[in-house]
Amino acid sequence: MNEQTPTGPKPKWWSRPQTARPRPAEPAPEAYDLAPPTAPESESGESTGTPAEQAASVQPGPAPTPGPPQDLPVEPVGEPGGEPVAEPAGAPVPLRPRHAPDPYGTPPYGGPGPWAPAPPVQRPVPTPPAGTALPQQPPYAAPQAATPQAPYAEPRNPAPQAPYTAPVTPPAPVTQWLQYDPWAAPGSPGAPGEPFSREGRPGGRKGRRGTLLVGGVLLALVAGGIGGGVGAYVERNGGITSVKLPQSGKEAQGRAPDSVAGIAASALPSVVTIHVTGSGESGTGTGFVLDNAGHLLTNNHVVKSAGGSGKISVTFSGGESVPAEVVGRDAGYDLAVVKVTGVSGMKPLPLGNSDNVLVGDPVVAIGAPFDLSNTVTSGIISAKERPITAGGESGDGTDVSYVDALQTDAPINPGNSGGPLVDSKARVIGINSAIRSAGNGGSEGGGGQAGSIGLGFAIPINQAKRVAEELINTGKATHPVIGVTLDMKFTGDGARVAEQATDGKASVVADGPGAKAGIKPQDVITKVDGQRVHGGEELIVKIRAHRPGDRLRLTLLRDGKEQELTLTLGSSS
Repeated sequence: MNEQTPTGPKPKWWSRPQTARPRPAEPAPEAYDLAPPTAPESESGESTGTPAEQAASVQPGPAPTPGPPQDLPVEPVGEPGGEPVAEPAGAPVPLRPRHAPDPYGTPPYGGPGPWAPAPPVQRPVPTPPAGTALPQQPPYAAPQAATPQAPYAEPRNPAPQAPYTAPVTPPAPVTQWLQYDPWAAPGSPGAPGEPFSREGRPGGRKGRRGTLLVGGVLLALVAGGIGGGVGAYVERNGGITSVKLPQSGKEAQGRAPDSVAGIAASALPSVVTIHVTGSGESGTGTGFVLDNAGHLLTNNHVVKSAGGSGKISVTFSGGESVPAEVVGRDAGYDLAVVKVTGVSGMKPLPLGNSDNVLVGDPVVAIGAPFDLSNTVTSGIISAKERPITAGGESGDGTDVSYVDALQTDAPINPGNSGGPLVDSKARVIGINSAIRSAGNGGSEGGGGQAGSIGLGFAIPINQAKRVAEELINTGKATHPVIGVTLDMKFTGDGARVAEQATDGKASVVADGPGAKAGIKPQDVITKVDGQRVHGGEELIVKIRAHRPGDRLRLTLLRDGKEQELTLTLGSSS
């Protein structure tokens, strides 16, 4: 039996079938004779059938299982149960399987038939831009299962089978996102370190759907922001076109009579602003109404510049201005009375009692500081019987005023001079006259323009009332005196009586109040009615705080011994 066997190298597990490329003959290793049966030979030993039929009967076998080649035991072909048939010398010995073919045609290990082509093997290739795509499978013709036959039956040509066509893999959809490929070449899409999205907008319905979704979200955010802004604006402003701010309604205008507002409402109609021009000077001060006859009380230094030919103008709180004239003034007390005529409906300001005032009582000062009329400030009484002196611009001492003043922290500034200092019942308890400033250390009456530092001084109304009455009645005021000349250069504690007067006369006036009480030159007066006296000016202040004819108890030192005397005050104009 002479049959053809497959020639060429044995298929390897990593190669594809090469059926069209001839290879040189190699000695075949021991293997199974898996060739299909061919046409019967002729008597001459040549195979019958055309070459095409012989070639069609030979099909490539399956690729062996990967692994090292093994030597399989084979047996010479012969008749079943008989002796092996000897083949001619030099002819290839046909081989047959060790075991008989499976009568059911089951391929070994569940794989394809013995002559099926080797399965394709995928090699790593660069990842395409659209992701990893499966390689195209070559046409695969699956052999039809063999019909069970009896062992060693006459072989038959297998029925032709329709070639197997591998399903065509549809192209991967083009998306914006790329698939990550760790084996991709550097720089290619999807490789490590490269972006995972395509540039530009993704195509197709999915891209349009995403664009619409993003647009809808942005539109919702913008609409929400606009709505929130409009709502906040409406809530704050009460509308879109107009602004309406919340405001409380009208309330009753009445205030408690003892409040600052109540005191101001009661006292302001009685307070006036005084403007003075004359002698090349001008000034502004304050005054208040004393009676229905048109008498107004103010400071002497307010109207002093008017002299005999100056002009005085008075402006009431309602704005009405009228001329005024001086009735009388006194430099020693720094008080003056002016009078207006032809004014009706004036409201006199009630007078209080300065002896009833206590330190800490609330007070209100009214005036025209720096020509700002109807200005109201408030404070308390800081001290009582504070001896102060003001004036002295003339140089002869005739314009010096001595005041046993009320001290207050109510702000008093230039222009407040002559204005009333009222208590909680809107009653006058003092006349604002002087301030102590940090600028020049002087007083308001001294011409300084420094502002208030909380040290204001007012003439007690008890003293101002007596002087005002005298000025209205007689045109001049009287001063209480003791009839002695003081040594103003004495630096010790107390007021010392001078050795002699400046004009060479005796320092103690004969038949005067002091001489009658027993005062002698060089005596040092230390107390008045039990109150300590530290200097000559303070003694004058204490004396002028009384009326002429009042009795005083004096304590003095003579030759180092303390003595007490009683005297009756005299009077001088």
